[in-house]
Amino acid sequence: MFREMRRKDRHVGTEVGIELLEKGDYGILSLLGDDDYPYGVPMNYAYADGNIYLHGFLEGHKIDAIKKHSKVCFTVVGETEVLPDQVSTNYTSVIVFGKAEVVESSNADARGIAFNALMNKYVPGEKERTDAYIHEHAKDTNAIKIEIEHISCKHRNVK
Repeated sequence: MFREMRRKDRHVGTEVGIELLEKGDYGILSLLGDDDYPYGVPMNYAYADGNIYLHGFLEGHKIDAIKKHSKVCFTVVGETEVLPDQVSTNYTSVIVFGKAEVVESSNADARGIAFNALMNKYVPGEKERTDAYIHEHAKDTNAIKIEIEHISCKHRNVK
């Protein structure tokens, strides 16, 4: 179902991709948008329990796209180093394919997992403050879960 990587010499294992997902600051969520145009949006995210969690407003392009077509792609690029003398770049990247769903407001447990994963990543060690923030803003925020179906990770590090 998913294509094999063309540059097999740059392929690295899933564990490298998961490590990048755990450490990355943001990724690009790619969806099938309005009139079937691709729509890519940079997003903060958290990787937890083998899933990717995102958040967003209650309505908008991203939410409409997910409800229309759940298949998505999420890409994270780690540190890069441009190598002008080699006309190349060192990098690590991971591409995740999966199905996204907007976690319904009635599913408090799943929303709690998403919001807590995001807060633990971006505001670590401040549980009391983040719990209050979640309590105040959760009603105005969608939680989005990407169930991962396939991970592809590439790495190039030549000096």
